[in-house]
Amino acid sequence: MNNQSIISFIKSIFPKKDIIHLHEPLFVGKEREYLINAIDSTFVSSTGEYVNRFEKMMTEITGAKYAVAIVNGTSALHLALLCAGVKSNDLVITQSLSFIATTNAISYIGAKPVFIDVDLETMGMCPKALENWLKNETIAQFDTETQKMACFYKKTMQKVSAVVPMHTFGHPCQIEEIKSVCETYHIALLEDAAESIGSYSNQQHTGTFGLAGVFSFNGNKTVTCGGGGAIITNDESFARNAKHLSTQAKVPHRWAFNHDEIGFNYRMPNINAALACAQLEQLDQFVNNKRLLAEIYIHYFQEQNKVVFKKETINTKSNYWLNTIQFESLEKRNEFLEESNQDGIYTRPTWTPTHLLPMYKNAICGDLENTVFLADRLVNLPSSIRL
Repeated sequence: MNNQSIISFIKSIFPKKDIIHLHEPLFVGKEREYLINAIDSTFVSSTGEYVNRFEKMMTEITGAKYAVAIVNGTSALHLALLCAGVKSNDLVITQSLSFIATTNAISYIGAKPVFIDVDLETMGMCPKALENWLKNETIAQFDTETQKMACFYKKTMQKVSAVVPMHTFGHPCQIEEIKSVCETYHIALLEDAAESIGSYSNQQHTGTFGLAGVFSFNGNKTVTCGGGGAIITNDESFARNAKHLSTQAKVPHRWAFNHDEIGFNYRMPNINAALACAQLEQLDQFVNNKRLLAEIYIHYFQEQNKVVFKKETINTKSNYWLNTIQFESLEKRNEFLEESNQDGIYTRPTWTPTHLLPMYKNAICGDLENTVFLADRLVNLPSSIRL
């Protein structure tokens, strides 16, 4: 198989397009109707019927008890970390193979990231790598502040406050195993489910395994409202605190403006929620369509031994947000990226591993062999919904 044959195949999937984008939004439902309703209501900011409807839909889709509408996924993760009790100078374990927003949200608090390797199949955090790092680098100790057992980094005695795995490109990571490790070491589990709306592990929706999960509804996601996010949780006090902080920590009152702590302007506007509701109504159709596209790619690449299509793993259901292939070398990957983009096909490499970026180059890291291996070889293929 050469690059031009792959390019020709992609063009056959997306005919009549001079430029084939990585992931275009699709608006074929009640988006215009709901947007006009929101505008006519004059409630276009952070209160309105669509914000409440969006939160209800998110609980129905994910099975979580509570959902909080947030302005974007990064803010959702920042808020979730705060509500989980992460403090400045604490350590938060995450993966380097992720969009920069994951680590940036940790840094907003003044906490420090710890980068753990990913699994070669799921491309998400590897539970064995997590357990090995915790076993070798941390100790359990009573935390006088929380009056509970906690995990501390041996070298500096910084508290390890949270673990944030990411469901990469919509593929569920080994979340049950990660949850077990977190419980053993007394660490809060927060899922970065930004890319995985409509994805399941053992028939349980991503984002519902830990204390909380966060989602993104950015313009390039499976479901979009331009910019938007959500926090889901089964913990009532967590949800109440997240909603309170997202509205500038304003104490409820009919007219008085009183605030009882430092809050944030993180509430999703009603006009964005209107768009999100219309999109969520089509989620099943969108995911089924994307899974059909993945099957087309799987069938095409299954006979190839030098280019591997990254499939969902056993007992998981992926939304296949971005279809991904793995080349045999960095050179082969770069050649394909050059040829495909030159030909009007917007293929993309995965993100530069976060630990290689200048602002995080001094972060604590485990062995990141798989992270570097995948980052050098992965390419995301056009994955738009095709009706």
